[in-house]
Amino acid sequence: MHLTQLNRECLLHLFSFLDKDSRRSLSLTCHQLREVFLDPRLWNLLHFSSPCQLRRDNFVLGPSLRYLTVCWYSSRVLQVCNIEDWLKSSFQKDICSKHESLVSTFLAHVCHTCPNLRSLTLSGCGHITDQDVISMLQSCRKLSCLHLENCVRITDCSLEGVAAHGDSLEEVKVDFCRNITQAGLQAVREKRPNIQLSAERSADMIPDSKPEEKVPLRRTLQKLLQFS
Repeated sequence: MHLTQLNRECLLHLFSFLDKDSRRSLSLTCHQLREVFLDPRLWNLLHFSSPCQLRRDNFVLGPSLRYLTVCWYSSRVLQVCNIEDWLKSSFQKDICSKHESLVSTFLAHVCHTCPNLRSLTLSGCGHITDQDVISMLQSCRKLSCLHLENCVRITDCSLEGVAAHGDSLEEVKVDFCRNITQAGLQAVREKRPNIQLSAERSADMIPDSKPEEKVPLRRTLQKLLQFS
């Protein structure tokens, strides 16, 4: 029996055991398998381990997507992306310019195509903004789990978005996000007491400074330790 003799449900089940690249490779062999690859029902879970993977044509966004993870565990995040823009060298800015809009652009597509998303995890995404998070909350109204880790541009504005638009949220984590404050966390706890909220280290970290501010010695030492 040939693979193409199986019905659509069987093919979807077989495809579900393959990774993104294998699914795409198999889909290029014939029109029938290409249709299986493009079936939104196949794509209920997506995991990306770097922003560059978001450029690849090996996945499909659609209403069946329930679980989305974008994690970037790289020394570049700490040594380049997480530094305030006004402190970056020209070389560091050039590095960031090649990828800084990738995750935000991708999340905008998710907002328009994945209304049934239930869980979103973003880790090491140093360039996403509060507006990216708020747009996700406004568009994906069924979102029940939001986990942000080491996303340095995220501030209390995202927490305000959680309080305003998180009707379906059950769990929110904001770990190692240095611009989150205790006041922001407390506001969410008061407005959304049913949300399980945790923030490992976030409100205890040194927040960003502005160019006109005098950078204290403690902050300078922290910057040096990031490169040691």
